[in-house]
Amino acid sequence: MSAIALACAAVLLAVERVVYVVIGRRPDLLLALCARWGPARRNGPTAIVERLFYAFKALQFGVFIAWCYVHGGGFPLPARNEPFVVALALTLAVAGQILVVATFYRLGRTGVFFGDQLGFAVRRCHEFPFSLLSHPQYVGTLLTIWGGFMLVRFPHDDWYALPVLETIYYLGSMWLEVPRGAYGARYASITFKIRSRAARLTEGSERSRPT
Repeated sequence: MSAIALACAAVLLAVERVVYVVIGRRPDLLLALCARWGPARRNGPTAIVERLFYAFKALQFGVFIAWCYVHGGGFPLPARNEPFVVALALTLAVAGQILVVATFYRLGRTGVFFGDQLGFAVRRCHEFPFSLLSHPQYVGTLLTIWGGFMLVRFPHDDWYALPVLETIYYLGSMWLEVPRGAYGARYASITFKIRSRAARLTEGSERSRPT
């Protein structure tokens, strides 16, 4: 296993998680950007996060493919394994995607892309998958990553490296994206004010519509 490749992958994959932690803990920075920058103001903060999401997924897949090229000499294809290993890998990947799709279905695009932190009214969901997990999207992504690498790289000694790295990153995100302590209380106050302001603006715009 290449230590240089692992170091490069660690840096590139960390970018996504750092950006999401900043947005989660300091949504006011993104809101300020949207207020000042014309294109961002027109698209809205959640649209900016959505674009970042697709860009980061492209980067993530690029790192995964490059990893397989470095250690496997080619594009990642299913390795020859015992039926049990293949079945387990597919089960993990499918279960992970069910959690991800269910999260999008329950929260919608606004809820998934930090709408709650950015001042939009996002209802608290207690149905599946939130009835099982607090962070079903992240858990689902991790299950997909583990299943995917098991499918294409197991039993080579590099197959678990990026899944372990991503597990550390995603667990860190689950903990760090929600502010705690003194700043957490301030964050809650700011978020409440943003939501109240958004509600007043929405109410005003509805009253001004012609009937």
